[in-house]
Amino acid sequence: MYLLNQLLPDELKFDVRIYVEEGRYYRIAASGENAARLKRLLAVSAPSAGGEYLSPKFDQFVEEARVEVRLDENSIRGTKGGGAADLIISVSGVAVTYTVYLSEAIRLTYTSTDRSRAELAALLLKLAGVDAAVWKGGGTGVWYVEATTDKLAAGRGELRKAIAEIVKKAVEKRLVEAGKAERWLKKLESGLTLEEGWPKYNIMLFKGVPVIRFGSISRDNIEREAQRLEKMGLKRGIHFSVTTPEGGEKGYVRILREGLAYAAWLSVHSKDEDQRKLAARFVELILQRAEEAGEDVRKKAEEIVKEGKEKGSQTLRNFEKEVEVNGEKHRVKVIDGEAVEEDGGGRKLLRIKITAEVDGVRSDYTITFGRYGKRNAAMGRAYARADAPGGREDDAKRLAALIKALTGREPWVYRMKGGRIIIECSGEHLEGFRRYAELADAIERWLEETNRW
Repeated sequence: MYLLNQLLPDELKFDVRIYVEEGRYYRIAASGENAARLKRLLAVSAPSAGGEYLSPKFDQFVEEARVEVRLDENSIRGTKGGGAADLIISVSGVAVTYTVYLSEAIRLTYTSTDRSRAELAALLLKLAGVDAAVWKGGGTGVWYVEATTDKLAAGRGELRKAIAEIVKKAVEKRLVEAGKAERWLKKLESGLTLEEGWPKYNIMLFKGVPVIRFGSISRDNIEREAQRLEKMGLKRGIHFSVTTPEGGEKGYVRILREGLAYAAWLSVHSKDEDQRKLAARFVELILQRAEEAGEDVRKKAEEIVKEGKEKGSQTLRNFEKEVEVNGEKHRVKVIDGEAVEEDGGGRKLLRIKITAEVDGVRSDYTITFGRYGKRNAAMGRAYARADAPGGREDDAKRLAALIKALTGREPWVYRMKGGRIIIECSGEHLEGFRRYAELADAIERWLEETNRW
């Protein structure tokens, strides 16, 4: 009670006395003209607020204590990334001013060098229906409270209404693109129910690859999330990696690309109903986060999820498709195929062997995948054959058409000295090959055995 009193501005402080009674009980008495305000504040902030054991008299204070949210209309301004405005949340005369930024997502923030003020800001935000933790910037001495689009859309109606007003005014001032604002407003106006117990995953693109991670300074939180992923069916070191918190620094659970794809597959194909539901909720959560992070991130995440759900869902036999490569159309008909693991000079290789007719020419094609570089990236290579009909050039065109037809992506074609032609594939092409039942299991096994996370 004393500490709470210290958080309040001078004009709202009250007199407090604590009396020690028998056993483990204390009696706290507050007096002064602001004591009633204190009681209303406690009514909404105490863990027991609304509980069955509160007296009817105390319950009436709960009704009187209302969270008020208002926009400072004169504060709407442009920023480098979009727009910003000040939002004030108050309860019984205790008020905190937050900054709402509009860029790739809606981001509400509060910063202070005084931890107690940051704790108060988090408390008032919680009373407005938003669960936001207090955290300290590394070595800066600044305490932060932050909430983004989805958490804000799960808040109380008065908060969502005020933030929606900020978005609308920002559109009027041309600070925010209308299409993006429309998606935000849809969430804010309908409200959003977040999954209970799920932590806040962040997602971004690094060199075109999604980086999905959850960070915490708590070992228990990190391990709890790792165990949840394992319960879902993901494997540590293969589908996700764990960094343990040390020395007050954050640890991380990082979802690998393969992990998101596999979670998507589990959400559709797992025979365990509980596992399937857990994976479906996880995928939905990640896609929500990806939408907050921007258009490029959303598209990439949706692409991985789509590939994951399709894994093993198609067959090579009787596959037919027409594709265009470098302005030329090709007709592809697959006859059969398989994926086998082989040792190659101490390196475990994966050979994808496909028999197909391309433009009426039947041939056997082999694409050999290995792991290379510091990132242990999966890369595949094939070589155009000089003895094929039309020579290396025509063979390379047919192989490129086959790969695009099966994976949806053109390979890279390199013409070397001496007339050699190399056709190269990436891990994304390999993900495309995983759609086919004849290849999926061997690819999954090879990825697992060669992973070194």
